[in-house]
Amino acid sequence: MKRILATWAVSALLLPALLAASPLTTAARSQDSRSQDSRSQDSLAQEPTVKGFWQSTDDDGKPNGWFYFTETDGVFEGRLVKGFPKPGEKGKVKTCDKCEGALKGLTILGLPIVTGMKRDGLAYEEGRVLDPRNGTVYDARMDLSPEGDKLMLRGYVGISLLGQTKTWTRLPDNALPLDALPPAPKALTRGE
Repeated sequence: MKRILATWAVSALLLPALLAASPLTTAARSQDSRSQDSRSQDSLAQEPTVKGFWQSTDDDGKPNGWFYFTETDGVFEGRLVKGFPKPGEKGKVKTCDKCEGALKGLTILGLPIVTGMKRDGLAYEEGRVLDPRNGTVYDARMDLSPEGDKLMLRGYVGISLLGQTKTWTRLPDNALPLDALPPAPKALTRGE
């Protein structure tokens, strides 16, 4: 009986190594790996994306901006396409006077506020978010809800722990006609 158990134990230890070296098993594993990659790409294609219209709100829950997200070569960008001044307010910042470089003095309507986001499933990383009120650019990441109806945008300095998260709500695809969207500022479209 001890001999049978010892033989079984040795076989149990050697069998995985023998199977791993087997050309048939290696081919099957390779095929399985390709299948998993394909399934992973398919599931990524089926997951919702950030593309489309989103609404941000102020601390009182009132809308303060609509954004339209697009994707170019795997990089996502969100432009401010509609603003909501508060009643009695003399007016929101109309231009990005405190911005630096090519953004300085540009009209904020149409301005890319969220830039450089790279998708990893429902997460978007390595991006930046601009606060046009003071010209500050923060590191940013976004997380999309599995249902695709909520977007958590986190702006931070240095590390994500030192930041703030705002939750945006998806708007219908027809929230604004695409031909009515404000254009990107000319200085940005010329590459300046």
